[in-house]
Amino acid sequence: MSAISSNPVKDTNKQSFWKKESNVPGSIKPVYGAQHPPLHESIPKKEEKMRSGKKDAFHDFENKTSDAWDDGDDDLLLMSNIPMSIRDVQSTARAVIDNHSRQQKAKSETQRTNALKSHVTAVPSALSGHAGPGVGVRLNYGWQPPKSTPIKFSKPTIPDREAAKLEKFNSVLAGPNTDLDELRKLSWSGIPKPVRPTSWKILSGYLPCSVDRRAPTLERKRNEYFGFIDQYFETRFQEMHESTFRQIHIDIPRMNPLIPIFQQLLVQEIFERILYIWAIRHPASGYVQGINDLVTPFFVVFLLEYIDNDLESENCDLTELPQDTLNIIEADSYWCMSKLLDGIQDNYTFAQPGIQMKVNALKGLIKRINVPLYDHLEEQNVEFLQFSFRWMNNLLMREIPLRCTVRLWDTYQSEQNGFADFHLYVCAAFLDRFSGDCLREKDFQGILMFLQNLPTHHWHDEEIGELLAEAFKLKFMFADAPNHLNKKS
Repeated sequence: MSAISSNPVKDTNKQSFWKKESNVPGSIKPVYGAQHPPLHESIPKKEEKMRSGKKDAFHDFENKTSDAWDDGDDDLLLMSNIPMSIRDVQSTARAVIDNHSRQQKAKSETQRTNALKSHVTAVPSALSGHAGPGVGVRLNYGWQPPKSTPIKFSKPTIPDREAAKLEKFNSVLAGPNTDLDELRKLSWSGIPKPVRPTSWKILSGYLPCSVDRRAPTLERKRNEYFGFIDQYFETRFQEMHESTFRQIHIDIPRMNPLIPIFQQLLVQEIFERILYIWAIRHPASGYVQGINDLVTPFFVVFLLEYIDNDLESENCDLTELPQDTLNIIEADSYWCMSKLLDGIQDNYTFAQPGIQMKVNALKGLIKRINVPLYDHLEEQNVEFLQFSFRWMNNLLMREIPLRCTVRLWDTYQSEQNGFADFHLYVCAAFLDRFSGDCLREKDFQGILMFLQNLPTHHWHDEEIGELLAEAFKLKFMFADAPNHLNKKS
Protein backbone atom coordinates (compact mmCIF):
# COMPACT_ATOMS: atom_id res chain seq x y z
CA MET A 1 0.00 0.00 0.00
CA SER A 2 1.35 3.37 -0.89
CA ALA A 3 2.09 5.89 1.81
CA ILE A 4 -1.02 8.06 2.18
CA SER A 5 -0.70 11.70 1.22
CA SER A 6 -1.63 14.51 3.56
CA ASN A 7 -3.30 16.23 0.63
CA PRO A 8 -5.62 14.19 -1.61
CA VAL A 9 -5.38 16.80 -4.38
CA LYS A 10 -1.68 16.08 -4.76
CA ASP A 11 -1.96 12.25 -4.73
CA THR A 12 -1.74 11.96 -8.50
CA ASN A 13 1.43 14.05 -8.61
CA LYS A 14 3.09 12.00 -5.87
CA GLN A 15 2.19 8.66 -7.43
CA SER A 16 3.53 9.72 -10.82
CA PHE A 17 6.71 10.97 -9.16
CA TRP A 18 7.21 7.64 -7.37
CA LYS A 19 6.64 5.75 -10.57
CA LYS A 20 8.93 8.00 -12.59
CA GLU A 21 11.77 7.91 -10.07
CA SER A 22 11.41 4.29 -8.94
CA ASN A 23 14.73 3.22 -10.47
CA VAL A 24 16.78 6.03 -8.95
CA PRO A 25 18.77 4.88 -5.90
CA GLY A 26 17.51 6.65 -2.81
CA SER A 27 14.20 7.73 -4.31
CA ILE A 28 11.15 7.68 -2.08
CA LYS A 29 8.97 4.66 -2.70
CA PRO A 30 5.50 3.84 -1.49
CA VAL A 31 5.23 1.83 1.70
CA TYR A 32 3.25 -1.24 0.75
CA GLY A 33 1.69 -3.80 2.99
CA ALA A 34 -1.96 -2.79 3.14
CA GLN A 35 -4.71 -4.61 1.30
CA HIS A 36 -7.24 -1.83 1.70
CA PRO A 37 -7.04 1.99 1.75
CA PRO A 38 -7.46 3.79 5.09
CA LEU A 39 -10.79 5.16 6.18
CA HIS A 40 -11.70 8.46 4.57
CA GLU A 41 -12.03 10.09 7.98
CA SER A 42 -8.27 9.84 8.47
CA ILE A 43 -7.54 11.98 5.37
CA PRO A 44 -7.61 15.76 5.89
CA LYS A 45 -10.29 17.65 3.98
CA LYS A 46 -9.27 19.76 1.02
CA GLU A 47 -10.78 22.92 2.54
CA GLU A 48 -8.83 22.41 5.79
CA LYS A 49 -5.57 22.06 3.89
CA MET A 50 -6.30 25.19 1.86
CA ARG A 51 -7.04 27.20 4.99
CA SER A 52 -3.77 26.12 6.59
CA GLY A 53 -1.87 28.10 3.95
CA LYS A 54 1.01 25.60 3.98
CA LYS A 55 2.89 24.73 0.83
CA ASP A 56 3.11 21.14 -0.30
CA ALA A 57 6.83 20.46 0.11
CA PHE A 58 6.66 17.30 -1.96
CA HIS A 59 5.06 19.15 -4.88
CA ASP A 60 7.66 21.93 -4.69
CA PHE A 61 10.44 19.37 -4.71
CA GLU A 62 8.96 17.71 -7.81
CA ASN A 63 8.69 21.04 -9.64
CA LYS A 64 12.29 21.94 -8.82
CA THR A 65 13.65 18.66 -10.19
CA SER A 66 11.31 18.02 -13.13
CA ASP A 67 13.53 19.83 -15.65
CA ALA A 68 16.88 18.84 -14.18
CA TRP A 69 17.86 16.88 -17.26
CA ASP A 70 17.33 19.89 -19.54
CA ASP A 71 20.13 21.93 -17.96
CA GLY A 72 23.21 22.34 -20.10
CA ASP A 73 21.63 21.53 -23.48
CA ASP A 74 22.70 24.88 -24.91
CA ASP A 75 26.30 24.28 -23.83
CA LEU A 76 26.34 20.98 -25.67
CA LEU A 77 25.11 22.65 -28.84
CA LEU A 78 27.88 25.26 -28.62
CA MET A 79 30.53 22.59 -28.04
CA SER A 80 29.47 20.77 -31.19
CA ASN A 81 30.73 23.72 -33.29
CA ILE A 82 34.26 23.71 -31.80
CA PRO A 83 36.80 22.02 -34.14
CA MET A 84 38.86 19.21 -32.54
CA SER A 85 41.66 17.07 -33.94
CA ILE A 86 41.56 13.26 -33.83
CA ARG A 87 44.79 13.25 -31.76
CA ASP A 88 43.23 15.50 -29.10
CA VAL A 89 40.12 13.35 -28.94
CA GLN A 90 42.13 10.13 -28.57
CA SER A 91 44.47 11.49 -25.91
CA THR A 92 41.56 12.91 -23.91
CA ALA A 93 39.66 9.62 -24.10
CA ARG A 94 42.75 7.68 -23.00
CA ALA A 95 43.26 10.00 -20.04
CA VAL A 96 39.62 9.58 -18.97
CA ILE A 97 39.84 5.79 -19.20
CA ASP A 98 43.12 5.67 -17.21
CA ASN A 99 41.70 7.96 -14.53
CA HIS A 100 38.53 5.85 -14.26
CA SER A 101 40.59 2.67 -13.91
CA ARG A 102 42.65 4.17 -11.08
CA GLN A 103 39.50 5.32 -9.27
CA GLN A 104 37.85 1.90 -9.59
CA LYS A 105 40.99 0.15 -8.32
CA ALA A 106 41.24 2.49 -5.32
CA LYS A 107 37.54 2.02 -4.58
CA SER A 108 37.87 -1.78 -4.71
CA GLU A 109 40.85 -1.69 -2.33
CA THR A 110 38.93 0.52 0.10
CA GLN A 111 35.88 -1.76 0.04
CA ARG A 112 38.03 -4.85 0.60
CA THR A 113 39.78 -3.22 3.56
CA ASN A 114 36.51 -2.12 5.11
CA ALA A 115 35.01 -5.59 4.65
CA LEU A 116 37.92 -7.17 6.51
CA LYS A 117 37.68 -4.67 9.37
CA SER A 118 33.92 -4.82 9.73
CA HIS A 119 32.15 -7.35 11.97
CA VAL A 120 28.70 -6.27 10.82
CA THR A 121 26.66 -7.98 8.13
CA ALA A 122 27.11 -5.93 4.99
CA VAL A 123 24.04 -4.08 3.76
CA PRO A 124 24.41 -2.57 0.28
CA SER A 125 23.42 1.05 0.23
CA ALA A 126 23.26 3.86 -2.28
CA LEU A 127 22.74 6.48 0.41
CA SER A 128 25.85 7.49 2.32
CA GLY A 129 24.82 8.14 5.91
CA HIS A 130 21.31 6.76 5.40
CA ALA A 131 22.15 3.07 5.38
CA GLY A 132 19.65 0.71 6.90
CA PRO A 133 17.61 -2.43 6.35
CA GLY A 134 15.09 -0.38 4.36
CA VAL A 135 17.80 0.38 1.82
CA GLY A 136 18.74 -3.27 1.59
CA VAL A 137 15.15 -4.23 0.91
CA ARG A 138 14.60 -1.69 -1.84
CA LEU A 139 18.09 -1.11 -3.28
CA ASN A 140 19.28 -4.66 -3.66
CA TYR A 141 21.65 -3.93 -6.57
CA GLY A 142 24.47 -6.28 -7.39
CA TRP A 143 24.08 -8.40 -4.25
CA GLN A 144 25.01 -12.05 -4.59
CA PRO A 145 24.32 -14.76 -1.99
CA PRO A 146 27.43 -16.16 -0.26
CA LYS A 147 28.67 -19.63 -1.06
CA SER A 148 26.81 -22.51 0.52
CA THR A 149 28.11 -23.58 3.92
CA PRO A 150 27.48 -26.89 5.68
CA ILE A 151 24.99 -27.06 8.51
CA LYS A 152 26.54 -27.00 11.99
CA PHE A 153 24.78 -29.43 14.28
CA SER A 154 26.99 -28.79 17.32
CA LYS A 155 25.47 -27.08 20.31
CA PRO A 156 26.63 -23.49 20.97
CA THR A 157 28.72 -22.66 23.99
CA ILE A 158 27.06 -20.49 26.61
CA PRO A 159 28.94 -17.38 27.80
CA ASP A 160 29.57 -17.27 31.55
CA ARG A 161 27.42 -14.16 31.96
CA GLU A 162 24.43 -16.06 30.53
CA ALA A 163 25.01 -19.29 32.42
CA ALA A 164 23.29 -18.07 35.60
CA LYS A 165 20.33 -16.74 33.62
CA LEU A 166 20.04 -19.98 31.68
CA GLU A 167 20.00 -21.92 34.93
CA LYS A 168 17.03 -19.82 36.15
CA PHE A 169 15.14 -20.51 32.92
CA ASN A 170 15.81 -24.24 33.14
CA SER A 171 14.55 -24.25 36.70
CA VAL A 172 11.28 -22.52 35.72
CA LEU A 173 10.72 -24.66 32.62
CA ALA A 174 11.52 -27.97 34.32
CA GLY A 175 8.85 -27.77 37.00
CA PRO A 176 5.65 -29.81 36.69
CA ASN A 177 3.77 -26.57 35.97
CA THR A 178 5.64 -23.61 34.57
CA ASP A 179 4.99 -20.38 36.46
CA LEU A 180 3.95 -18.14 33.54
CA ASP A 181 4.42 -14.90 35.48
CA GLU A 182 7.94 -15.90 36.49
CA LEU A 183 8.75 -16.91 32.90
CA ARG A 184 7.53 -13.55 31.63
CA LYS A 185 9.59 -11.72 34.23
CA LEU A 186 12.75 -13.60 33.20
CA SER A 187 12.04 -13.22 29.47
CA TRP A 188 11.54 -9.45 29.49
CA SER A 189 15.28 -8.77 29.44
CA GLY A 190 16.00 -11.41 26.81
CA ILE A 191 15.87 -15.21 26.56
CA PRO A 192 19.03 -17.36 26.25
CA LYS A 193 19.25 -19.06 22.87
CA PRO A 194 19.04 -22.70 24.10
CA VAL A 195 15.67 -22.18 25.82
CA ARG A 196 14.18 -19.58 23.46
CA PRO A 197 12.18 -22.06 21.30
CA THR A 198 10.41 -23.63 24.28
CA SER A 199 9.90 -20.28 26.00
CA TRP A 200 8.36 -18.73 22.88
CA LYS A 201 5.96 -21.64 22.46
CA ILE A 202 4.76 -21.30 26.05
CA LEU A 203 4.58 -17.48 26.04
CA SER A 204 2.62 -17.46 22.77
CA GLY A 205 0.05 -19.88 24.20
CA TYR A 206 0.94 -22.72 21.83
CA LEU A 207 2.37 -24.98 24.56
CA PRO A 208 0.59 -25.57 27.89
CA CYS A 209 2.31 -24.77 31.17
CA SER A 210 1.93 -28.38 32.31
CA VAL A 211 5.05 -30.35 31.40
CA ASP A 212 3.09 -33.62 31.10
CA ARG A 213 0.73 -32.14 28.49
CA ARG A 214 3.40 -30.66 26.22
CA ALA A 215 4.40 -33.73 24.21
CA PRO A 216 0.79 -34.82 23.48
CA THR A 217 -0.12 -31.23 22.56
CA LEU A 218 2.77 -30.89 20.13
CA GLU A 219 1.95 -34.20 18.45
CA ARG A 220 -1.74 -33.33 18.12
CA LYS A 221 -1.19 -29.78 16.79
CA ARG A 222 1.48 -30.83 14.30
CA ASN A 223 -0.78 -33.58 12.94
CA GLU A 224 -3.63 -31.10 12.77
CA TYR A 225 -1.55 -28.66 10.70
CA PHE A 226 -0.55 -31.28 8.16
CA GLY A 227 -4.18 -32.37 8.05
CA PHE A 228 -4.95 -28.82 6.89
CA ILE A 229 -2.26 -29.18 4.23
CA ASP A 230 -3.81 -32.39 2.92
CA GLN A 231 -7.30 -30.91 2.99
CA TYR A 232 -6.80 -27.38 1.69
CA PHE A 233 -3.48 -26.85 -0.07
CA GLU A 234 -4.65 -28.36 -3.34
CA THR A 235 -7.35 -25.66 -3.55
CA ARG A 236 -4.73 -22.93 -4.15
CA PHE A 237 -5.30 -23.10 -7.92
CA GLN A 238 -9.08 -22.89 -7.68
CA GLU A 239 -10.58 -19.67 -8.99
CA MET A 240 -11.76 -18.40 -5.60
CA HIS A 241 -8.31 -18.85 -3.99
CA GLU A 242 -6.03 -18.30 -6.98
CA SER A 243 -5.49 -14.56 -6.40
CA THR A 244 -4.59 -15.14 -2.74
CA PHE A 245 -1.98 -17.74 -3.56
CA ARG A 246 -0.59 -15.64 -6.42
CA GLN A 247 0.00 -12.72 -4.06
CA ILE A 248 1.71 -14.99 -1.53
CA HIS A 249 3.86 -16.48 -4.28
CA ILE A 250 4.91 -12.98 -5.39
CA ASP A 251 5.66 -11.64 -1.90
CA ILE A 252 7.76 -14.48 -0.50
CA PRO A 253 10.86 -14.03 -2.74
CA ARG A 254 10.92 -10.33 -1.74
CA MET A 255 11.06 -11.23 1.95
CA ASN A 256 14.46 -10.67 3.63
CA PRO A 257 16.29 -10.46 0.27
CA LEU A 258 19.72 -10.14 1.91
CA ILE A 259 19.40 -13.27 4.08
CA PRO A 260 20.45 -16.24 1.91
CA ILE A 261 18.29 -19.00 3.38
CA PHE A 262 15.08 -17.16 2.48
CA GLN A 263 16.00 -17.40 -1.18
CA GLN A 264 16.10 -21.21 -1.02
CA LEU A 265 13.19 -22.88 -2.78
CA LEU A 266 12.65 -25.27 0.14
CA VAL A 267 12.13 -22.38 2.58
CA GLN A 268 9.88 -20.47 0.18
CA GLU A 269 7.64 -23.52 -0.25
CA ILE A 270 7.34 -23.84 3.55
CA PHE A 271 6.26 -20.20 3.81
CA GLU A 272 3.77 -20.63 0.96
CA ARG A 273 2.04 -23.46 2.80
CA ILE A 274 2.00 -21.63 6.15
CA LEU A 275 0.59 -18.39 4.71
CA TYR A 276 -1.95 -20.02 2.40
CA ILE A 277 -3.42 -22.26 5.10
CA TRP A 278 -3.66 -19.32 7.50
CA ALA A 279 -5.32 -17.12 4.86
CA ILE A 280 -8.12 -19.52 3.92
CA ARG A 281 -8.78 -20.34 7.59
CA HIS A 282 -9.13 -16.61 8.41
CA PRO A 283 -11.42 -15.20 5.70
CA ALA A 284 -12.17 -12.03 7.71
CA SER A 285 -8.78 -10.68 6.72
CA GLY A 286 -7.33 -13.19 4.31
CA TYR A 287 -3.72 -12.72 3.28
CA VAL A 288 -2.37 -9.17 3.51
CA GLN A 289 1.11 -8.05 2.55
CA GLY A 290 3.14 -7.84 5.75
CA ILE A 291 1.82 -11.02 7.31
CA ASN A 292 4.57 -12.92 5.49
CA ASP A 293 7.19 -11.09 7.59
CA LEU A 294 5.59 -12.26 10.82
CA VAL A 295 6.45 -15.91 10.15
CA THR A 296 10.18 -15.18 9.87
CA PRO A 297 11.20 -14.80 13.55
CA PHE A 298 9.38 -17.99 14.56
CA PHE A 299 10.91 -19.94 11.69
CA VAL A 300 14.42 -18.73 12.53
CA VAL A 301 14.14 -19.38 16.28
CA PHE A 302 12.75 -22.89 15.81
CA LEU A 303 15.35 -23.66 13.13
CA LEU A 304 18.19 -22.60 15.46
CA GLU A 305 17.03 -25.27 17.91
CA TYR A 306 18.62 -27.78 15.52
CA ILE A 307 21.55 -25.93 13.92
CA ASP A 308 24.20 -23.43 15.02
CA ASN A 309 24.77 -21.42 11.84
CA ASP A 310 24.69 -17.63 11.59
CA LEU A 311 21.59 -17.36 9.43
CA GLU A 312 22.12 -13.66 8.67
CA SER A 313 25.39 -14.29 6.86
CA GLU A 314 25.72 -18.02 6.11
CA ASN A 315 24.00 -19.73 3.22
CA CYS A 316 23.47 -23.14 4.80
CA ASP A 317 21.63 -25.72 2.70
CA LEU A 318 18.53 -26.72 4.65
CA THR A 319 17.96 -29.77 2.46
CA GLU A 320 20.60 -31.43 4.67
CA LEU A 321 18.09 -31.44 7.54
CA PRO A 322 15.82 -34.49 7.96
CA GLN A 323 12.30 -34.02 6.59
CA ASP A 324 10.78 -34.75 10.00
CA THR A 325 12.75 -31.84 11.48
CA LEU A 326 11.59 -29.49 8.74
CA ASN A 327 7.99 -30.58 9.30
CA ILE A 328 8.27 -29.80 13.02
CA ILE A 329 9.69 -26.34 12.32
CA GLU A 330 6.95 -25.62 9.77
CA ALA A 331 4.03 -26.70 11.98
CA ASP A 332 5.32 -24.89 15.08
CA SER A 333 5.90 -21.70 13.06
CA TYR A 334 2.32 -21.84 11.75
CA TRP A 335 0.70 -22.21 15.17
CA CYS A 336 2.81 -19.55 16.87
CA MET A 337 2.19 -17.07 14.05
CA SER A 338 -1.54 -17.82 14.34
CA LYS A 339 -1.46 -17.08 18.08
CA LEU A 340 0.31 -13.79 17.42
CA LEU A 341 -2.19 -12.72 14.74
CA ASP A 342 -5.14 -13.56 16.99
CA GLY A 343 -4.13 -10.55 19.09
CA ILE A 344 -3.60 -8.07 16.23
CA GLN A 345 -6.01 -9.27 13.55
CA ASP A 346 -7.71 -5.86 13.35
CA ASN A 347 -4.44 -4.67 11.79
CA TYR A 348 -5.31 -6.71 8.70
CA THR A 349 -9.11 -6.62 8.38
CA PHE A 350 -10.93 -4.27 5.99
CA ALA A 351 -9.50 -0.71 6.07
CA GLN A 352 -6.99 -1.91 8.68
CA PRO A 353 -8.55 -0.01 11.62
CA GLY A 354 -6.03 -1.38 14.12
CA ILE A 355 -3.11 0.20 12.30
CA GLN A 356 -4.92 3.52 11.85
CA MET A 357 -5.70 3.73 15.57
CA LYS A 358 -2.09 2.93 16.48
CA VAL A 359 -0.75 5.55 14.06
CA ASN A 360 -3.06 8.17 15.55
CA ALA A 361 -2.02 7.12 19.06
CA LEU A 362 1.66 7.40 18.07
CA LYS A 363 1.02 10.90 16.75
CA GLY A 364 -0.64 11.94 20.01
CA LEU A 365 2.16 10.42 22.08
CA ILE A 366 4.93 12.19 20.14
CA LYS A 367 3.00 15.45 20.51
CA ARG A 368 3.28 15.07 24.29
CA ILE A 369 6.86 13.79 24.64
CA ASN A 370 8.69 15.65 21.84
CA VAL A 371 7.03 18.91 20.82
CA PRO A 372 9.92 20.20 18.60
CA LEU A 373 9.88 16.99 16.53
CA TYR A 374 6.09 17.01 16.25
CA ASP A 375 6.08 20.66 15.12
CA HIS A 376 8.87 20.02 12.61
CA LEU A 377 6.94 17.16 10.99
CA GLU A 378 3.81 19.32 10.88
CA GLU A 379 5.65 22.25 9.29
CA GLN A 380 7.05 20.01 6.57
CA ASN A 381 3.67 18.33 5.95
CA VAL A 382 4.99 14.89 6.93
CA GLU A 383 2.06 12.69 7.95
CA PHE A 384 2.69 9.95 10.51
CA LEU A 385 0.87 7.45 8.29
CA GLN A 386 3.48 7.98 5.57
CA PHE A 387 6.31 6.43 7.59
CA SER A 388 4.78 4.65 10.62
CA PHE A 389 2.26 2.55 8.68
CA ARG A 390 5.04 0.08 7.91
CA TRP A 391 6.21 0.15 11.53
CA MET A 392 2.79 -1.04 12.63
CA ASN A 393 2.09 -3.36 9.72
CA ASN A 394 5.43 -5.18 9.92
CA LEU A 395 6.17 -4.69 13.64
CA LEU A 396 9.42 -2.82 12.84
CA MET A 397 10.83 -5.85 11.03
CA ARG A 398 11.76 -3.76 7.98
CA GLU A 399 13.53 -1.19 10.16
CA ILE A 400 15.90 -3.35 12.24
CA PRO A 401 18.06 -6.43 11.56
CA LEU A 402 16.60 -9.88 12.08
CA ARG A 403 18.77 -10.56 15.16
CA CYS A 404 17.26 -7.45 16.78
CA THR A 405 13.71 -8.51 15.89
CA VAL A 406 14.23 -11.80 17.70
CA ARG A 407 15.46 -9.99 20.82
CA LEU A 408 12.58 -7.49 20.59
CA TRP A 409 10.05 -10.31 20.39
CA ASP A 410 11.44 -11.84 23.60
CA THR A 411 10.04 -8.79 25.36
CA TYR A 412 6.86 -8.52 23.28
CA GLN A 413 5.89 -12.05 24.23
CA SER A 414 6.60 -11.44 27.89
CA GLU A 415 4.30 -8.39 27.93
CA GLN A 416 0.52 -8.62 28.16
CA ASN A 417 -0.65 -7.75 24.61
CA GLY A 418 2.92 -6.87 23.72
CA PHE A 419 2.42 -6.93 19.96
CA ALA A 420 -0.70 -4.77 20.18
CA ASP A 421 -0.09 -2.33 23.06
CA PHE A 422 3.58 -2.25 24.04
CA HIS A 423 4.59 -1.97 20.39
CA LEU A 424 3.11 1.54 20.34
CA TYR A 425 5.54 2.71 23.04
CA VAL A 426 8.45 1.00 21.29
CA CYS A 427 7.59 2.90 18.08
CA ALA A 428 7.41 6.18 20.02
CA ALA A 429 10.82 5.52 21.62
CA PHE A 430 12.16 4.49 18.21
CA LEU A 431 11.09 7.76 16.56
CA ASP A 432 12.25 9.83 19.53
CA ARG A 433 15.69 8.17 19.32
CA PHE A 434 16.18 9.63 15.84
CA SER A 435 14.66 13.01 16.71
CA GLY A 436 17.91 14.94 16.23
CA ASP A 437 18.47 13.45 12.78
CA CYS A 438 14.92 14.31 11.72
CA LEU A 439 15.31 17.90 12.92
CA ARG A 440 18.46 18.27 10.80
CA GLU A 441 16.50 17.34 7.67
CA LYS A 442 14.94 20.57 6.43
CA ASP A 443 12.44 19.39 3.83
CA PHE A 444 9.73 16.79 3.26
CA GLN A 445 11.81 14.63 0.97
CA GLY A 446 14.80 14.48 3.31
CA ILE A 447 12.72 13.63 6.38
CA LEU A 448 10.73 10.89 4.69
CA MET A 449 13.79 9.38 3.02
CA PHE A 450 15.58 9.23 6.35
CA LEU A 451 12.62 7.72 8.22
CA GLN A 452 12.23 5.01 5.59
CA ASN A 453 15.95 4.14 5.65
CA LEU A 454 17.02 4.42 9.28
CA PRO A 455 20.68 3.62 10.13
CA THR A 456 20.12 0.51 12.22
CA HIS A 457 22.05 -2.16 10.31
CA HIS A 458 24.76 -2.18 13.02
CA TRP A 459 22.31 -2.66 15.91
CA HIS A 460 22.59 -5.53 18.37
CA ASP A 461 20.98 -6.50 21.69
CA GLU A 462 22.44 -3.46 23.47
CA GLU A 463 20.58 -0.97 21.26
CA ILE A 464 17.35 -2.96 21.57
CA GLY A 465 17.75 -3.01 25.35
CA GLU A 466 18.06 0.79 25.41
CA LEU A 467 15.02 1.13 23.14
CA LEU A 468 12.93 -1.15 25.34
CA ALA A 469 13.95 0.74 28.48
CA GLU A 470 12.73 4.01 26.96
CA ALA A 471 9.51 2.32 25.80
CA PHE A 472 8.89 0.98 29.31
CA LYS A 473 9.24 4.48 30.76
CA LEU A 474 6.64 5.76 28.28
CA LYS A 475 4.32 2.89 29.11
CA PHE A 476 4.72 3.59 32.83
CA MET A 477 3.79 7.25 32.28
CA PHE A 478 0.91 6.88 29.83
CA ALA A 479 -0.53 3.33 29.67
CA ASP A 480 -2.41 3.57 32.98
CA ALA A 481 -3.34 7.22 32.43
CA PRO A 482 -4.53 7.46 28.80
CA ASN A 483 -6.17 10.85 29.43
CA HIS A 484 -2.68 12.32 29.76
CA LEU A 485 -2.40 11.90 25.99
CA ASN A 486 -5.23 14.42 25.57
CA LYS A 487 -3.59 17.78 26.01
CA LYS A 488 -5.59 20.11 28.21
CA SER A 489 -6.70 23.35 26.67
